[in-house]
Amino acid sequence: MSGDFARARATASHLEVREETGSTNADLRERADDLERWPHLSALITRNQTAGRGRLDRTWVAPAGASLAISVLLRALPAAPAARGWIPLAAGAAMAEAVAAQLPGHEVAVKWPNDVLVDGRKICGILAEATADAVIVGSGVNTAMTAEQLPVPTATSFAVLGVDVDEDGLVADYLHALDAHISALAAADDAIASGLHGAVTALCATLGLPIRVLLPGDQSLEGVATALDAEGRLLVSADGTVHAVSAGDVVHVRPA
Repeated sequence: MSGDFARARATASHLEVREETGSTNADLRERADDLERWPHLSALITRNQTAGRGRLDRTWVAPAGASLAISVLLRALPAAPAARGWIPLAAGAAMAEAVAAQLPGHEVAVKWPNDVLVDGRKICGILAEATADAVIVGSGVNTAMTAEQLPVPTATSFAVLGVDVDEDGLVADYLHALDAHISALAAADDAIASGLHGAVTALCATLGLPIRVLLPGDQSLEGVATALDAEGRLLVSADGTVHAVSAGDVVHVRPA
């Protein structure tokens, strides 16, 4: 594995690599007010995150050296709230593109709203958090994780796939793609006009599948995922009605 992150440093506005930290997202949140040192597209990376979090405050723990935690600070944001809702999906698309460059011959896709899949198994999760004037996007990528270390049977890693991942190339490609998607989204202030809607739709493995959406309060919705709307919500057709499901309202999305 490459260790100096030369390409990633050349792509990021500012990049720090830490031997260990509790949470890269939390670290960036503490530094979000320092606009001069931590401008748009600053990143913080570690191979040993000891207190990582996922959506809905789920814990995210991996053995030291088995995964790569990457958090990116985004300041050049779209003005429209509906467009900002696409930022986690933009990150998913960017990471899927970066992972695909490392894994020719494999099917890489995005599971709505926040996972990157390889051959149907999760290799990366994404968590976006807003500050007063920025968004921090955190990603956890399973790099050297063995089959025995995988958290669930539906997960995978570069190591399990038999690939010695180029971490520098992965991070550089991710940052480049993320910056491109966010810049286009901010310029158009609209996911459809920017092309992001089309890019995410093309990568989204959830669309076309019969699914069960688990909602807060032990409620659920079963139907077919048909499309993403202009706000990035998942449209689910059930019993002749189309329901728009927001990522913030979802506990899990699973095959029906």
